[in-house]
Amino acid sequence: MNSGELLERSLAYTLGRVTGVRPGSLERATPCAQWDLAALLDHLNDSLDALYEGLTGGRIGLFPTGDPDPACDFRGRACAVLGAWAAGPVDSVVIGGRPLDVRVMTAVGAVEIAVHGWDVAQACGRPGPIPAALAAELLPVARCVVADADRGVRFAAPFDVPACARPGDRLLAFLGRRDSFSDPARSAFRE
Repeated sequence: MNSGELLERSLAYTLGRVTGVRPGSLERATPCAQWDLAALLDHLNDSLDALYEGLTGGRIGLFPTGDPDPACDFRGRACAVLGAWAAGPVDSVVIGGRPLDVRVMTAVGAVEIAVHGWDVAQACGRPGPIPAALAAELLPVARCVVADADRGVRFAAPFDVPACARPGDRLLAFLGRRDSFSDPARSAFRE
């Protein structure tokens, strides 16, 4: 698995979803129960800032910043992250005083970006599945980093999907996401 390629593909998918953000839509509900679209985009931007810091300096600060136009800012930050990866990232980063291989940080960032891109699309009423090949590569990463202790805090409980479910559906189900923002005829979990 090439974590840089995963990151690029996750950013491409999410950039396509962020185009659905319209002026006046920032108060819309998202699949992330505690966040409206503005809060979700601020979280995504904070994640991109952390990735950028990790790729360029080896340290990640723990202080988020807010922005007046989070959708536009996401685009700029996404380009900066891609540029930092292309320039050759550091080998490891320090998060909370602990070293982490930059490839692990990048792979986890790819999961975060793609899944929240799906959340953005749902909130904008423009659902689009996470590409199957991308989701198939992100699911093992998610399974490695999401622990039972994260359930109920950062993620809902996982739920079952049909054995024939698409990789994106399996990824979303593992992370406790249900396609509750679309009608049953368009459900992501349809067989």
